[in-house]
Amino acid sequence: MTGIAYAAAPAAGAGGLGQLGSFLPLILIFVVFYFLLIRPQQKQAKQHQAFLNDLKKGNKVITKGGIFGEIVGIKDAVLTLEIADNIQIKVSRDAIAGPQVKEDPKAAQEGKDKKAKSSGG
Repeated sequence: MTGIAYAAAPAAGAGGLGQLGSFLPLILIFVVFYFLLIRPQQKQAKQHQAFLNDLKKGNKVITKGGIFGEIVGIKDAVLTLEIADNIQIKVSRDAIAGPQVKEDPKAAQEGKDKKAKSSGG
């Protein structure tokens, strides 16, 4: 009988470390998620909020709905965008996705032509 008691004794002593050891993978997964997903998303949200706060007349922006326009008026949370000659719409400041990307249409077309030639063989 004493042999069984001695065999069980080390497992009881390692019980505290055993519980911590079972939570260690869960803790490591949380740390990885924090550094790979949560932290970069918070940083991106902070940059976007700074962009929204710095909007001014004349900025060319794109909305989350895909509308391109130039800011012609700002009142607190409402922006007036000119999307064509003498056509203006009002949108919420939160509806702005980002600045318009300046892309040369000629360069974009040349890139498509090169891609078509290389895939065409």
